Amino acid sequence: MSEHRATIAWKRTGPDFGRGKYSREHTWTFDGGLTVPASSSPAAVPLPYSNPAHVDPEEAFVAALASCHMLTYLFVASREGFQVERYDDEAVGVMTKNERGALWVSAVTLRPQIEYGGERVPSPADEARLHHAAHEQCFLANSVKTDVTVEARTAR
Repeated sequence: MSEHRATIAWKRTGPDFGRGKYSREHTWTFDGGLTVPASSSPAAVPLPYSNPAHVDPEEAFVAALASCHMLTYLFVASREGFQVERYDDEAVGVMTKNERGALWVSAVTLRPQIEYGGERVPSPADEARLHHAAHEQCFLANSVKTDVTVEARTAR
């Protein structure tokens, strides 16, 4: 159906690789040409071997899920005649240990705040139905086993 590519590039810059004392900074380059500085999370690898100013895989995972939900929500809302003026989300992912003791992003909570315009504004029940439909249709939500919860707030 479609392919989505990213090039991940890292290069050793110091002599202590074997002792774990090496930078985790790297880049992500996407098929459209955008390059993003990336690193491990300081929660996983301490400073100075990680860079908190760069995107880490865990926060990128949360952002990707939130972005996919938003894009799908906008599509579903527009198809139903609702005009979305603004959509802001402060998504949060939580890492816990699984049954084997391995860390994983076990839950992502989306907290969209949506402002509507036009003559037709969804009721709370409409909005809940739209979020449910968006979640069911989101490509990424359909691709992961992480529990994704939506706690929507409407800006009116």
